[in-house]
Amino acid sequence: MTTATTATTTTATSPDQLDAIAQRAADIAPVWAATAPRERARALVAAADALAAASAELVAIAMAETGLTEARLTGEVTRTAVQLRLFAETVVDGSYLDVRIDEADSAFALGVRPDLRRYRIPVGPVLNFAASNFPFAFSVAGGDTAAALAAGCPVIVKAHSGHPLLSVRTAEIVAGALESAGAPAGILQLISGQAAGVAMLNDPRIAAGSFTGSIRAGRILADVAAARPAPIPFYGELGSVNPVFVTRAALDERSDAIADGYLTSVAGSAGQLCTKPGFLFVPTGHALGDRLAAQAAAIGEHRLLNPGIAAGYLDRRDAVLAAPGVTPIVEGSLRFDEHGQGWATPTIVTVSLDGLQLQREALLDESFGPLSVVVEYDDESTLAAHCDDLFEGNLTGTVHAGAGEDSAALRSVIDWISGHAGRVLFGGWPTGVAVTPAQQHGGPWPATSNDSSTSVGSAAIGRFLRPVAYQSVPHALLPVPLRDDNPWNVPQRRAGAGESQSWGESAR
Repeated sequence: MTTATTATTTTATSPDQLDAIAQRAADIAPVWAATAPRERARALVAAADALAAASAELVAIAMAETGLTEARLTGEVTRTAVQLRLFAETVVDGSYLDVRIDEADSAFALGVRPDLRRYRIPVGPVLNFAASNFPFAFSVAGGDTAAALAAGCPVIVKAHSGHPLLSVRTAEIVAGALESAGAPAGILQLISGQAAGVAMLNDPRIAAGSFTGSIRAGRILADVAAARPAPIPFYGELGSVNPVFVTRAALDERSDAIADGYLTSVAGSAGQLCTKPGFLFVPTGHALGDRLAAQAAAIGEHRLLNPGIAAGYLDRRDAVLAAPGVTPIVEGSLRFDEHGQGWATPTIVTVSLDGLQLQREALLDESFGPLSVVVEYDDESTLAAHCDDLFEGNLTGTVHAGAGEDSAALRSVIDWISGHAGRVLFGGWPTGVAVTPAQQHGGPWPATSNDSSTSVGSAAIGRFLRPVAYQSVPHALLPVPLRDDNPWNVPQRRAGAGESQSWGESAR
C-alpha cells in the first residue's frame, strides 16, 4: 500500500509533491473506472468498516482539534460510514449509470435510426476541499469523497487546517482499507496548504472540484475552476440561513415545543451547522421570550471550531446586536482563552419584519455560530412576498403549521420555500440531514454554486459522471454496461425498433 498522503501536518504540500499526486490520480483513473461494480462496492464497505473500527481513536483526535463533543463526533463517524455503505449499494444497483439503448430501426419515424447506446462515465480525478465543521462527514472520507469514489473517480482531498492530525490519520485508515480491498494504490490522497489547494484546482489533470465552506472562499475557488483554459465543474456548498415559518395556529397548539426545538437546533454544535435556523418567523405577540430565556440559561458554553471562526463570530454577533430595532431575548456570551479559542452560549434576538427589511445589510448574512433572529410578523398572507425581497437561495426552509391547517397563506409559504431552497421541512428542524437515497442537500445560490446537485443522498454520485453515447459500435467493443449480455446486470432502458411509430399515443 502506498501512503495516503505526502503532506505533513505542519508543512504545505510542495509543487513537486503536487505533481506526483496529480499524476498518480490520472494514471489510476481508467483502472478504477473499469473496476466492476461489486469490487468497487466492496472497497467502499471495507473503508466504512475500517472507519467504524477506528472510531474511538479518531474521535479522540477530533475532540482535541475541533472542540466538538464526543457524542456529536461519534455519531458523525457512524454517519460517514453509512454514507460509504449507501454508495456501495448505489454502485451495485447500477441505476446511476442511466443506461439507455435505442435499437437500430429502419422504420424509425424520422428515417433510419442507427444503434445508439448511452451511459454515464466517471469524469476523472476529483479534488475535494474538506470542511471545518464536519471533520468526518464532509472531510477526508465524507460525502463528496464517497460519491466520487463510488462514481469511479480517484480523489485528492485538500485537508482542512482546523483538523490536520485527524485528516492524516483518517486518510491513512481509509486509503489503507480501500487498497487492501483491491482499489489501486493512490485512490485516495491528501494534500495540505491553501496555495497547494488552489494550485491543484488549476491542474489540468483534475476533472472536478467539490467544497464545503464560506461563500467568500467558495466563490474564489469556483471562479478559479471556471477560469481554467478548460473549465471544470465545481460543486460548492456555501452559505445558508434556513428560515423557519411558524403560523399562529401552530403557536397556539405547541408554543413550548416550538421554542425548545428552535433553541436546540440553534445551539447544537455551537450553531456551526450549515442547516442552522438563522431566522424564525413568528406572529407578533408570540410570547416565546420567557421560555427561550429559561431554556437557554441551562445551556453551557461550547468551544467554537478554531480561533478564526471565533473571531468571525464575534464580529457578526456585534453587528447583529448593534443593529437598530434589534432586541436581545437571550444575549448569550462569548469569551476567548489564551489561545484565541472562543467559547460561546446562544444569542437570540428579535426584530420586527419591517425592522428586518430596514436593517437587511446588518442582519441577513449568515451568522456562523449559536446566534439566530426571531422575526415578528403581523400578516401571514404577505409573508411569502416579503421573503421574496429578503432572501436568496437556502439549503432548507421549514414550516410549522397547526394540525390540519390549510390556507392560501400557508400554501404560498410552502411554494416560496420550494422555489428558494433545496429541502422543504414540515413540522421539524433543519439541523439533521438524513443520509438516505431521497435526500437533497443543495439549493440556489448562495447556498450552493450549482443548484441542480446535492451533496447528500445517492443522487450525489451524478456530480462526478458525464454522459457518452456510442453509435453503431460493434458489440464486442462496447463498454460493459452497454452490452446486450449485460454482465454487470445494470438496469437498461431500451427503445425497441418500431416503437417510434406509436410515440404520443399514450397521451391521447
